[in-house]
Amino acid sequence: MNRVEAIASKPAPTIWNAFPCRSRLAGDSVRSITTILIACLIATNALAAEPDLRIQTRLQPTDSVMVGGILELQLDVLTDSWFTDAPTLPDLKLPGALVLPPDGHAEHLNQTLDGKPFNGMRYSYRITPNVAQGFDIPALTVRATPGQASAPLGAQSQPLHFTATQPPGYKPGEPVLVAQGLRFTQKIINSATPLKVGDSLTRELTLQADGALAMSLPVPTLGDVAGLSRYPKAPRISTLDDGRGHFTGGQRIDTETWRIDTEGRHTLPAIGVKWWDASSQQARTAQVPAVIFEAVANSTDKPVFSITEDLKNLGQQNRLHFSRHWLTGLLLLSAVVFLFWLARPFMHRAYLSVQARRRARHAAWLQSADYAWQQIPQQINARPAQLGALYLWLKRSRGGLKLSGLGPRLQDLLRACYGRQPAEDQALLQLQQSLATLHSQARRSTARSVPALRPLNPVHEKEFP
Repeated sequence: MNRVEAIASKPAPTIWNAFPCRSRLAGDSVRSITTILIACLIATNALAAEPDLRIQTRLQPTDSVMVGGILELQLDVLTDSWFTDAPTLPDLKLPGALVLPPDGHAEHLNQTLDGKPFNGMRYSYRITPNVAQGFDIPALTVRATPGQASAPLGAQSQPLHFTATQPPGYKPGEPVLVAQGLRFTQKIINSATPLKVGDSLTRELTLQADGALAMSLPVPTLGDVAGLSRYPKAPRISTLDDGRGHFTGGQRIDTETWRIDTEGRHTLPAIGVKWWDASSQQARTAQVPAVIFEAVANSTDKPVFSITEDLKNLGQQNRLHFSRHWLTGLLLLSAVVFLFWLARPFMHRAYLSVQARRRARHAAWLQSADYAWQQIPQQINARPAQLGALYLWLKRSRGGLKLSGLGPRLQDLLRACYGRQPAEDQALLQLQQSLATLHSQARRSTARSVPALRPLNPVHEKEFP
Protein backbone atom coordinates (compact mmCIF):
# COMPACT_ATOMS: atom_id res chain seq x y z
CA MET A 1 0.00 0.00 0.00
CA ASN A 2 1.52 3.34 -1.00
CA ARG A 3 1.32 6.62 0.92
CA VAL A 4 -1.68 7.95 -1.02
CA GLU A 5 -3.69 4.77 -0.35
CA ALA A 6 -2.72 4.90 3.34
CA ILE A 7 -4.02 8.44 3.70
CA ALA A 8 -7.27 7.54 1.97
CA SER A 9 -7.96 4.46 4.14
CA LYS A 10 -6.84 5.76 7.55
CA PRO A 11 -9.81 6.43 9.89
CA ALA A 12 -10.37 10.04 10.85
CA PRO A 13 -9.42 11.11 14.42
CA THR A 14 -12.10 11.43 17.01
CA ILE A 15 -11.86 15.19 17.05
CA TRP A 16 -12.59 15.17 13.29
CA ASN A 17 -16.01 13.66 13.93
CA ALA A 18 -16.82 16.56 16.23
CA PHE A 19 -16.97 19.03 13.33
CA PRO A 20 -20.33 19.25 11.52
CA CYS A 21 -18.65 19.89 8.10
CA ARG A 22 -16.38 16.85 8.16
CA SER A 23 -18.10 15.07 5.25
CA ARG A 24 -17.64 18.05 2.91
CA LEU A 25 -13.91 18.41 3.80
CA ALA A 26 -13.31 14.71 3.25
CA GLY A 27 -14.91 14.90 -0.20
CA ASP A 28 -12.65 17.82 -1.18
CA SER A 29 -9.53 15.91 -0.10
CA VAL A 30 -10.51 12.89 -2.14
CA ARG A 31 -11.14 15.04 -5.22
CA SER A 32 -7.72 16.73 -4.84
CA ILE A 33 -5.91 13.42 -4.55
CA THR A 34 -7.78 12.09 -7.60
CA THR A 35 -6.77 15.13 -9.64
CA ILE A 36 -3.09 14.64 -8.70
CA LEU A 37 -3.21 10.96 -9.69
CA ILE A 38 -4.78 11.77 -13.08
CA ALA A 39 -2.09 14.42 -13.78
CA CYS A 40 0.65 11.91 -12.92
CA LEU A 41 -0.89 9.32 -15.25
CA ILE A 42 -1.11 11.86 -18.08
CA ALA A 43 2.54 12.89 -17.58
CA THR A 44 3.60 9.23 -17.54
CA ASN A 45 1.72 8.54 -20.77
CA ALA A 46 3.28 11.63 -22.38
CA LEU A 47 6.76 10.46 -21.48
CA ALA A 48 5.98 6.96 -22.70
CA ALA A 49 4.73 8.35 -26.02
CA GLU A 50 8.19 9.75 -26.96
CA PRO A 51 9.46 7.44 -29.78
CA ASP A 52 12.69 5.49 -29.66
CA LEU A 53 15.48 5.66 -32.32
CA ARG A 54 18.08 2.90 -32.59
CA ILE A 55 21.04 2.29 -34.91
CA GLN A 56 22.55 -1.11 -35.73
CA THR A 57 25.62 -1.79 -37.90
CA ARG A 58 27.30 -4.93 -39.18
CA LEU A 59 29.96 -5.90 -41.75
CA GLN A 60 29.52 -8.39 -44.60
CA PRO A 61 31.84 -10.30 -44.54
CA THR A 62 32.36 -9.94 -40.83
CA ASP A 63 35.97 -8.90 -40.20
CA SER A 64 38.26 -9.57 -43.20
CA VAL A 65 38.32 -8.83 -46.92
CA MET A 66 40.76 -9.07 -49.82
CA VAL A 67 42.46 -5.93 -51.12
CA GLY A 68 40.38 -4.82 -54.11
CA GLY A 69 37.29 -6.63 -52.85
CA ILE A 70 34.05 -5.20 -51.50
CA LEU A 71 33.13 -5.04 -47.84
CA GLU A 72 29.55 -4.02 -47.12
CA LEU A 73 28.72 -1.93 -44.06
CA GLN A 74 25.01 -2.38 -43.31
CA LEU A 75 23.44 0.42 -41.26
CA ASP A 76 19.94 -0.18 -39.85
CA VAL A 77 17.86 2.82 -38.74
CA LEU A 78 14.95 1.62 -36.54
CA THR A 79 12.13 3.26 -34.59
CA ASP A 80 9.09 2.06 -32.66
CA SER A 81 7.03 4.78 -34.39
CA TRP A 82 7.32 5.82 -38.03
CA PHE A 83 9.58 8.16 -40.02
CA THR A 84 8.22 11.50 -41.20
CA ASP A 85 11.23 12.00 -43.49
CA ALA A 86 14.32 10.16 -44.72
CA PRO A 87 17.09 9.90 -42.09
CA THR A 88 20.23 12.03 -42.43
CA LEU A 89 23.16 9.66 -42.96
CA PRO A 90 26.76 10.62 -42.13
CA ASP A 91 29.71 10.68 -44.52
CA LEU A 92 32.23 7.87 -44.17
CA LYS A 93 35.85 8.35 -45.21
CA LEU A 94 38.56 5.74 -44.69
CA PRO A 95 42.18 6.53 -45.70
CA GLY A 96 43.47 3.79 -48.00
CA ALA A 97 40.02 2.67 -49.16
CA LEU A 98 37.29 3.66 -51.61
CA VAL A 99 33.87 4.18 -50.02
CA LEU A 100 30.66 4.22 -52.05
CA PRO A 101 27.87 5.85 -49.98
CA PRO A 102 24.27 4.58 -50.05
CA ASP A 103 22.58 5.33 -53.37
CA GLY A 104 19.17 6.16 -51.89
CA HIS A 105 17.74 2.64 -52.13
CA ALA A 106 16.94 1.07 -48.76
CA GLU A 107 15.63 -2.27 -47.54
CA HIS A 108 12.59 -2.09 -45.25
CA LEU A 109 12.94 -3.91 -41.91
CA ASN A 110 10.62 -5.16 -39.18
CA GLN A 111 12.22 -6.38 -35.94
CA THR A 112 11.36 -6.95 -32.28
CA LEU A 113 13.79 -5.41 -29.80
CA ASP A 114 13.35 -5.65 -26.03
CA GLY A 115 9.83 -6.91 -26.54
CA LYS A 116 8.78 -3.93 -28.66
CA PRO A 117 8.15 -3.95 -32.43
CA PHE A 118 10.52 -1.77 -34.47
CA ASN A 119 10.49 -0.91 -38.16
CA GLY A 120 12.99 0.94 -40.29
CA MET A 121 15.36 0.86 -43.23
CA ARG A 122 18.73 -0.70 -44.01
CA TYR A 123 21.37 1.32 -45.88
CA SER A 124 24.63 -0.08 -47.28
CA TYR A 125 28.09 1.50 -47.56
CA ARG A 126 30.37 -0.39 -49.96
CA ILE A 127 34.07 -0.28 -49.05
CA THR A 128 36.97 -1.38 -51.28
CA PRO A 129 40.38 -1.34 -49.51
CA ASN A 130 43.40 -0.50 -51.65
CA VAL A 131 46.12 -1.49 -49.17
CA ALA A 132 46.62 -4.48 -46.86
CA GLN A 133 46.08 -3.14 -43.33
CA GLY A 134 43.56 -2.83 -40.53
CA PHE A 135 40.72 -0.31 -40.80
CA ASP A 136 38.70 1.27 -37.98
CA ILE A 137 35.16 2.45 -38.73
CA PRO A 138 34.21 5.15 -36.20
CA ALA A 139 30.84 5.51 -34.53
CA LEU A 140 28.35 6.94 -37.01
CA THR A 141 25.68 9.46 -35.92
CA VAL A 142 22.31 9.29 -37.66
CA ARG A 143 19.63 11.95 -37.23
CA ALA A 144 15.95 11.30 -37.93
CA THR A 145 12.49 12.58 -36.98
CA PRO A 146 10.15 9.72 -36.02
CA GLY A 147 6.43 10.32 -35.78
CA GLN A 148 5.18 11.87 -32.48
CA ALA A 149 8.72 13.11 -31.70
CA SER A 150 8.88 16.62 -30.27
CA ALA A 151 12.26 17.26 -31.97
CA PRO A 152 14.72 15.48 -34.32
CA LEU A 153 16.43 12.57 -32.62
CA GLY A 154 20.01 11.34 -32.93
CA ALA A 155 21.58 7.95 -32.35
CA GLN A 156 25.11 6.51 -32.71
CA SER A 157 26.34 3.17 -33.94
CA GLN A 158 29.07 1.07 -32.41
CA PRO A 159 32.62 1.40 -33.87
CA LEU A 160 33.78 -1.53 -36.01
CA HIS A 161 37.11 -2.94 -37.21
CA PHE A 162 38.14 -5.04 -40.20
CA THR A 163 41.38 -6.18 -41.85
CA ALA A 164 42.31 -6.19 -45.55
CA THR A 165 44.74 -8.87 -46.78
CA GLN A 166 46.72 -9.15 -49.99
CA PRO A 167 45.55 -11.91 -52.38
CA PRO A 168 48.13 -14.63 -53.16
CA GLY A 169 50.24 -13.98 -56.25
CA TYR A 170 50.11 -10.17 -56.00
CA LYS A 171 53.04 -7.98 -55.08
CA PRO A 172 52.65 -5.27 -52.42
CA GLY A 173 51.28 -2.11 -54.05
CA GLU A 174 50.11 -3.93 -57.19
CA PRO A 175 46.52 -2.99 -58.18
CA VAL A 176 44.10 -5.77 -57.35
CA LEU A 177 40.67 -6.33 -58.89
CA VAL A 178 38.45 -8.75 -56.94
CA ALA A 179 35.24 -9.79 -58.65
CA GLN A 180 32.70 -12.61 -58.79
CA GLY A 181 32.93 -12.58 -62.57
CA LEU A 182 34.60 -10.50 -65.30
CA ARG A 183 34.00 -9.75 -68.97
CA PHE A 184 36.57 -7.96 -71.14
CA THR A 185 35.68 -7.24 -74.79
CA GLN A 186 36.74 -4.94 -77.61
CA LYS A 187 35.07 -3.34 -80.63
CA ILE A 188 36.88 -2.10 -83.78
CA ILE A 189 35.45 0.62 -86.03
CA ASN A 190 37.19 1.53 -89.34
CA SER A 191 36.62 4.91 -90.92
CA ALA A 192 37.02 3.48 -94.43
CA THR A 193 37.43 0.18 -96.26
CA PRO A 194 40.14 -0.50 -97.24
CA LEU A 195 42.18 1.60 -94.84
CA LYS A 196 44.51 4.16 -96.38
CA VAL A 197 47.05 6.59 -95.06
CA GLY A 198 45.12 9.42 -93.40
CA ASP A 199 42.20 7.19 -92.34
CA SER A 200 41.49 6.27 -88.72
CA LEU A 201 40.62 3.22 -86.67
CA THR A 202 38.74 3.28 -83.34
CA ARG A 203 39.27 0.64 -80.65
CA GLU A 204 36.68 0.45 -77.82
CA LEU A 205 37.52 -1.64 -74.73
CA THR A 206 34.70 -2.63 -72.33
CA LEU A 207 35.47 -4.06 -68.88
CA GLN A 208 32.60 -5.35 -66.70
CA ALA A 209 33.19 -6.80 -63.22
CA ASP A 210 30.50 -8.40 -61.05
CA GLY A 211 30.66 -7.47 -57.39
CA ALA A 212 33.28 -4.71 -57.88
CA LEU A 213 33.07 -0.94 -57.65
CA ALA A 214 33.35 0.92 -60.95
CA MET A 215 35.93 3.29 -59.41
CA SER A 216 38.19 0.34 -58.55
CA LEU A 217 38.39 -1.07 -62.10
CA PRO A 218 41.99 -0.90 -63.43
CA VAL A 219 43.05 1.23 -66.40
CA PRO A 220 44.00 -0.94 -69.42
CA THR A 221 47.64 -0.65 -70.44
CA LEU A 222 47.67 1.33 -73.69
CA GLY A 223 50.90 2.14 -75.48
CA ASP A 224 52.03 3.96 -78.65
CA VAL A 225 52.44 2.18 -81.97
CA ALA A 226 54.95 3.23 -84.65
CA GLY A 227 53.29 4.70 -87.75
CA LEU A 228 50.08 5.50 -85.87
CA SER A 229 48.94 8.53 -83.87
CA ARG A 230 46.84 7.74 -80.80
CA TYR A 231 43.99 10.00 -79.60
CA PRO A 232 42.40 8.63 -76.39
CA LYS A 233 39.02 9.76 -75.09
CA ALA A 234 37.87 10.18 -71.50
CA PRO A 235 36.76 6.83 -70.03
CA ARG A 236 33.09 6.17 -69.30
CA ILE A 237 32.63 4.71 -65.81
CA SER A 238 29.24 3.52 -64.55
CA THR A 239 27.61 1.24 -61.98
CA LEU A 240 25.77 -1.92 -63.04
CA ASP A 241 22.47 -2.95 -61.45
CA ASP A 242 19.81 -5.60 -61.87
CA GLY A 243 17.25 -3.22 -63.37
CA ARG A 244 15.56 -2.57 -60.02
CA GLY A 245 18.25 -0.34 -58.56
CA HIS A 246 20.22 -3.06 -56.76
CA PHE A 247 24.01 -2.94 -57.18
CA THR A 248 25.59 -5.78 -59.18
CA GLY A 249 29.01 -4.44 -60.29
CA GLY A 250 30.92 -1.82 -62.23
CA GLN A 251 31.72 -1.02 -65.86
CA ARG A 252 34.54 0.90 -67.57
CA ILE A 253 34.70 1.78 -71.29
CA ASP A 254 37.96 3.10 -72.76
CA THR A 255 38.01 4.43 -76.34
CA GLU A 256 41.05 5.37 -78.43
CA THR A 257 41.27 6.48 -82.05
CA TRP A 258 44.34 5.65 -84.12
CA ARG A 259 45.23 7.77 -87.15
CA ILE A 260 47.26 6.03 -89.85
CA ASP A 261 50.38 8.03 -90.71
CA THR A 262 52.32 5.48 -92.81
CA GLU A 263 51.38 2.69 -95.17
CA GLY A 264 52.05 -0.97 -94.42
CA ARG A 265 51.13 -3.54 -91.81
CA HIS A 266 50.20 -2.27 -88.33
CA THR A 267 49.42 -4.14 -85.11
CA LEU A 268 47.56 -2.95 -82.07
CA PRO A 269 48.87 -5.13 -79.19
CA ALA A 270 46.77 -7.48 -77.12
CA ILE A 271 45.66 -6.14 -73.73
CA GLY A 272 45.21 -8.24 -70.58
CA VAL A 273 43.62 -7.55 -67.19
CA LYS A 274 44.67 -9.55 -64.12
CA TRP A 275 41.95 -10.14 -61.53
CA TRP A 276 41.16 -12.24 -58.48
CA ASP A 277 38.22 -14.62 -58.83
CA ALA A 278 36.37 -14.45 -55.51
CA SER A 279 34.31 -17.51 -56.40
CA SER A 280 37.22 -19.89 -57.04
CA GLN A 281 39.73 -17.98 -54.88
CA GLN A 282 42.42 -17.84 -57.57
CA ALA A 283 44.07 -15.29 -59.85
CA ARG A 284 42.91 -15.09 -63.45
CA THR A 285 43.71 -13.01 -66.55
CA ALA A 286 41.22 -11.69 -69.09
CA GLN A 287 42.61 -10.65 -72.48
CA VAL A 288 41.47 -9.14 -75.76
CA PRO A 289 43.39 -10.21 -78.91
CA ALA A 290 45.72 -8.03 -80.97
CA VAL A 291 44.35 -6.10 -83.94
CA ILE A 292 46.30 -6.45 -87.21
CA PHE A 293 45.45 -4.41 -90.32
CA GLU A 294 46.98 -3.18 -93.57
CA ALA A 295 47.08 0.43 -94.77
CA VAL A 296 47.72 1.32 -98.42
CA ALA A 297 49.19 4.51 -99.77
CA ASN A 298 46.83 7.32 -100.62
CA SER A 299 47.85 9.19 -103.78
CA THR A 300 45.40 12.00 -103.02
CA ASP A 301 46.31 12.12 -99.39
CA LYS A 302 46.73 15.62 -98.02
CA PRO A 303 47.53 16.60 -94.48
CA VAL A 304 44.51 17.28 -92.36
CA PHE A 305 46.02 20.64 -91.41
CA SER A 306 47.98 22.16 -94.31
CA ILE A 307 49.72 25.22 -92.94
CA THR A 308 51.11 26.27 -96.34
CA GLU A 309 47.73 26.09 -98.04
CA ASP A 310 46.03 27.91 -95.16
CA LEU A 311 48.56 30.75 -95.31
CA LYS A 312 48.15 31.00 -99.07
CA ASN A 313 44.36 31.16 -98.80
CA LEU A 314 44.55 33.74 -96.04
CA GLY A 315 46.91 35.89 -98.09
CA GLN A 316 44.72 35.82 -101.20
CA GLN A 317 41.16 35.80 -99.90
CA ASN A 318 41.35 37.82 -96.72
CA ARG A 319 43.56 40.64 -97.99
CA LEU A 320 42.30 44.10 -97.05
CA HIS A 321 42.34 46.82 -99.71
CA PHE A 322 42.40 50.50 -98.64
CA SER A 323 42.23 53.37 -101.15
CA ARG A 324 44.53 56.37 -100.72
CA HIS A 325 41.60 58.70 -99.98
CA TRP A 326 40.23 56.45 -97.27
CA LEU A 327 43.65 56.11 -95.69
CA THR A 328 44.17 59.89 -95.74
CA GLY A 329 40.75 60.48 -94.19
CA LEU A 330 41.45 57.90 -91.49
CA LEU A 331 44.75 59.59 -90.62
CA LEU A 332 43.10 63.03 -90.49
CA LEU A 333 40.34 61.75 -88.26
CA SER A 334 42.89 60.17 -85.94
CA ALA A 335 44.85 63.46 -85.80
CA VAL A 336 41.69 65.44 -84.98
CA VAL A 337 40.76 63.03 -82.22
CA PHE A 338 44.28 63.20 -80.80
CA LEU A 339 44.34 67.03 -80.87
CA PHE A 340 40.91 67.18 -79.27
CA TRP A 341 42.15 64.90 -76.51
CA LEU A 342 45.19 67.17 -75.95
CA ALA A 343 43.07 70.37 -75.94
CA ARG A 344 40.56 69.07 -73.39
CA PRO A 345 42.21 70.82 -70.34
CA PHE A 346 42.46 74.18 -72.17
CA MET A 347 38.87 73.94 -73.38
CA HIS A 348 37.70 73.19 -69.86
CA ARG A 349 39.51 76.22 -68.42
CA ALA A 350 38.12 78.46 -71.19
CA TYR A 351 34.61 77.21 -70.46
CA LEU A 352 35.02 77.99 -66.76
CA SER A 353 36.31 81.51 -67.60
CA VAL A 354 33.33 82.25 -69.87
CA GLN A 355 30.94 81.08 -67.17
CA ALA A 356 32.65 83.30 -64.60
CA ARG A 357 32.40 86.38 -66.85
CA ARG A 358 28.76 85.64 -67.54
CA ARG A 359 27.98 85.43 -63.82
CA ALA A 360 29.88 88.72 -63.22
CA ARG A 361 27.88 90.49 -65.93
CA HIS A 362 24.64 89.19 -64.49
CA ALA A 363 25.61 90.36 -60.98
CA ALA A 364 26.55 93.80 -62.34
CA TRP A 365 23.19 94.00 -64.14
CA LEU A 366 21.36 93.23 -60.90
CA GLN A 367 23.27 96.10 -59.22
CA SER A 368 22.65 98.59 -62.04
CA ALA A 369 20.21 101.54 -62.19
CA ASP A 370 18.60 100.13 -65.36
CA TYR A 371 17.57 96.96 -63.50
CA ALA A 372 16.03 99.06 -60.71
CA TRP A 373 14.25 101.23 -63.34
CA GLN A 374 12.59 98.12 -64.86
CA GLN A 375 11.08 97.26 -61.46
CA ILE A 376 9.43 100.68 -60.97
CA PRO A 377 6.27 100.14 -63.15
CA GLN A 378 5.49 96.81 -61.45
CA GLN A 379 5.78 98.31 -57.96
CA ILE A 380 3.65 101.38 -58.84
CA ASN A 381 0.87 99.16 -60.26
CA ALA A 382 0.98 96.84 -57.25
CA ARG A 383 -1.64 97.10 -54.49
CA PRO A 384 -0.47 98.55 -52.24
CA ALA A 385 1.97 100.50 -54.37
CA GLN A 386 5.66 100.39 -53.55
CA LEU A 387 8.34 103.03 -54.16
CA GLY A 388 11.39 100.93 -53.17
CA ALA A 389 12.53 100.44 -56.76
CA LEU A 390 12.14 104.21 -57.37
CA TYR A 391 14.40 105.05 -54.43
CA LEU A 392 16.88 102.36 -55.51
CA TRP A 393 17.00 103.78 -59.05
CA LEU A 394 17.52 107.31 -57.68
CA LYS A 395 20.44 106.13 -55.55
CA ARG A 396 22.13 104.19 -58.34
CA SER A 397 21.58 106.80 -61.06
CA ARG A 398 22.21 110.00 -59.12
CA GLY A 399 24.39 108.82 -56.28
CA GLY A 400 22.04 109.96 -53.54
CA LEU A 401 18.45 110.25 -52.35
CA LYS A 402 17.81 113.99 -52.82
CA LEU A 403 14.41 114.39 -54.43
CA SER A 404 14.41 118.13 -54.86
CA GLY A 405 15.92 118.03 -58.33
CA LEU A 406 13.33 115.64 -59.82
CA GLY A 407 10.72 118.25 -60.63
CA PRO A 408 7.36 119.25 -59.18
CA ARG A 409 5.49 116.01 -60.12
CA LEU A 410 7.49 113.86 -57.69
CA GLN A 411 7.10 116.51 -55.00
CA ASP A 412 3.37 116.58 -55.65
CA LEU A 413 3.38 112.77 -55.28
CA LEU A 414 5.01 112.98 -51.90
CA ARG A 415 2.55 115.65 -50.75
CA ALA A 416 -0.37 113.59 -52.02
CA CYS A 417 0.90 110.47 -50.20
CA TYR A 418 1.94 112.04 -46.92
CA GLY A 419 0.00 115.38 -46.81
CA ARG A 420 -3.04 116.34 -44.78
CA GLN A 421 -5.41 115.38 -47.60
CA PRO A 422 -4.00 112.19 -49.23
CA ALA A 423 -4.74 111.67 -52.93
CA GLU A 424 -2.45 108.74 -53.55
CA ASP A 425 -4.10 107.14 -56.60
CA GLN A 426 -4.16 110.35 -58.66
CA ALA A 427 -0.55 111.14 -57.70
CA LEU A 428 0.61 107.63 -58.68
CA LEU A 429 -1.11 107.96 -62.08
CA GLN A 430 0.60 111.27 -62.68
CA LEU A 431 3.94 109.77 -61.61
CA GLN A 432 3.53 106.84 -64.03
CA GLN A 433 2.87 109.29 -66.85
CA SER A 434 6.00 111.29 -65.90
CA LEU A 435 8.41 108.32 -65.76
CA ALA A 436 9.94 109.14 -69.14
CA THR A 437 10.58 112.73 -68.00
CA LEU A 438 12.16 111.52 -64.75
CA HIS A 439 14.45 109.14 -66.64
CA SER A 440 15.67 111.86 -68.99
CA GLN A 441 16.25 114.28 -66.08
CA ALA A 442 18.30 111.63 -64.29
CA ARG A 443 20.50 111.11 -67.36
CA ARG A 444 21.14 114.88 -67.64
CA SER A 445 21.95 115.07 -63.94
CA THR A 446 24.38 112.15 -64.23
CA ALA A 447 26.15 113.84 -67.13
CA ARG A 448 27.11 116.79 -64.95
CA SER A 449 30.57 117.00 -63.57
CA VAL A 450 31.29 115.12 -60.40
CA PRO A 451 33.16 117.11 -57.66
CA ALA A 452 36.80 116.14 -57.33
CA LEU A 453 36.67 115.96 -53.51
CA ARG A 454 34.17 114.05 -51.43
CA PRO A 455 32.07 116.12 -48.97
CA LEU A 456 33.52 116.60 -45.51
CA ASN A 457 30.36 115.22 -43.85
CA PRO A 458 29.08 112.46 -46.18
CA VAL A 459 25.60 111.13 -45.66
CA HIS A 460 25.38 107.35 -45.43
CA GLU A 461 22.34 106.34 -47.35
CA LYS A 462 20.41 103.10 -47.01
CA GLU A 463 19.94 100.77 -49.95
CA PHE A 464 16.30 100.00 -50.59
CA PRO A 465 15.34 96.58 -51.77
